Amino acid sequence: MDHFELRNGVLHCEEVPLPEIAAAVGTPVYVYATATMRRHVAVLRAALAPLDDPLIAYAVKANPNGAVLATLAQAGLGADVVSGGEYRRARAAGIPPEAIVFSGVGKTAEEMALALDGGLYQFNLESLAEAEMLSAVAASRGQEAPVGFRINPDVTAGSHAKISTGAAENKFGIAIGEAAEAYARAAALPGLRVRGVAVHIGSQLTSLAPLATAFERVGGLIRTLRSAGHAIEVADLGGGLGVPYDPALPPPPSPDDYGRMVCRIAGGWGVRLVFEPGRLIVANAGVLLTRLIRVKPGARHPFLVVDAAMNDLMRPALYDAWHAIDAVEPRGGRTIANVVGPVCETGDTFATAREMDSVAPGDLLVFRTAGAYAAAMSSTYNSRPLTPEVLVDGDRWVLVRPRQDVATLIAGDRIPPWLGITGS
Repeated sequence: MDHFELRNGVLHCEEVPLPEIAAAVGTPVYVYATATMRRHVAVLRAALAPLDDPLIAYAVKANPNGAVLATLAQAGLGADVVSGGEYRRARAAGIPPEAIVFSGVGKTAEEMALALDGGLYQFNLESLAEAEMLSAVAASRGQEAPVGFRINPDVTAGSHAKISTGAAENKFGIAIGEAAEAYARAAALPGLRVRGVAVHIGSQLTSLAPLATAFERVGGLIRTLRSAGHAIEVADLGGGLGVPYDPALPPPPSPDDYGRMVCRIAGGWGVRLVFEPGRLIVANAGVLLTRLIRVKPGARHPFLVVDAAMNDLMRPALYDAWHAIDAVEPRGGRTIANVVGPVCETGDTFATAREMDSVAPGDLLVFRTAGAYAAAMSSTYNSRPLTPEVLVDGDRWVLVRPRQDVATLIAGDRIPPWLGITGS
């Protein structure tokens, strides 16, 4: 259940009719359902209940809106961050430092210092060079950084190539065959407390088999590291469990299936397990609400030109991603159409030859499952201001990111004085 349902012929988010939001805020606009986020947290927590005190660290990159983060913080989640900006967002939303894991392949010395000063649960290191940098930063400040290495287990995730992160040729982590040496060298560095391992093989996984293989390899590594004298207390198993986008495809494994697999493989490791869900928590909690501008004839099917574009929702252009498209007030008929945006790129195409609700100019539509990697990846391409975001909770709603206006966008530019333009 995603809490976007038809009531009396009108699509609602929880208790709020979507036309009410469109009339007040305009379109396009992202709309998030608090009830869906809370439900997904509860389902995942129940699936992991047999484990001893797991840390669920929400992957901030999926949706970093402050209101979303604060909602998840209130639900008891920590945060997985991959930049100084995400760290600051997590803290500003009330996520405690002891529940923050800092991942990412390119941490800078400044970001390391920020997290050391503010506090965190663990740095997930990606290389020996990073370990050496963190050692220098921590030692120079008289601090000790809790660390683990992200292990590349050389497991193909089976998802889209651009979101697969656990194969040998990917940029993430250190090769599992080189891990023992890396841990030995890191343990000798000042300012580091080696205590964990981490693994994350990709996003939108639709099978548990690659995860199980990766986890089994990590379990073997933990035994090897302990036999070498390392006190491994934490195992971060990452995230990546998929969500249903296209109803024509088999559904991904359920959180319950995932939880049983984790308990079977990792339940006896004697560590605190960390999980980094992102998409699983927020994807189905959001829609992109858009309005049909016009219908344009096409060679085979008409083009439905909506006011949302690839700069608002990048996933179809970037990943060939599939999003369900529904009318907010269905007319009862069906059509086959191409759904496109106004950006001057052929890639600004949301769907091709899609069977969908019949619509007319002025009608509202939604792109479903747009709560993750959607607003977070938006841009101002074609000088289109960033899309606003709305959070709904029951029968109340609030604008949690206002629409940027074009004047603000232009004001960010600085024209050199020698060009002789003083503005208008």
